[in-house]
Amino acid sequence: MKAFLKNYRQSPRKVRLVADLIKGKNIADALVSLDFLVKRSSTPVKKLLESAIANAVALGNDKENLFIKEIRVDKGIVMKRMMPRAMGSGARINKRTSHITLVLGEKVAKVAKVKKTKEEKIKKVATKKVASKKVATAKAEPVKE
Repeated sequence: MKAFLKNYRQSPRKVRLVADLIKGKNIADALVSLDFLVKRSSTPVKKLLESAIANAVALGNDKENLFIKEIRVDKGIVMKRMMPRAMGSGARINKRTSHITLVLGEKVAKVAKVKKTKEEKIKKVATKKVASKKVATAKAEPVKE
């Protein structure tokens, strides 16, 4: 349930703003957030999320139980360019890229522990005692042939 986007041509610092916004959300909330977000990286991150959802569904997971377990934005390659400056010198321009890794997790339904009341415990103990008495009386009676 993973999806990767490599060498996305935007600075990791700018992409992390979007990634941190959707981290830990369930997929329905994350998709709505990305639809209305006014950042350039929201569209590629949304496509990446849809790809991860398709991967999870292909593995047989239920779409409603998925959430964004991890989204990581790492530094990709840096393209170096030059810009002419005064007196024949040059300044370097770094064109940064990002590697985005998205991991989905599946929510496990929590089973509520049922607290037994005192009455239920007493009934349980009483049925054990009655059952043991029946077994004892059955052993004590001789078999008639």
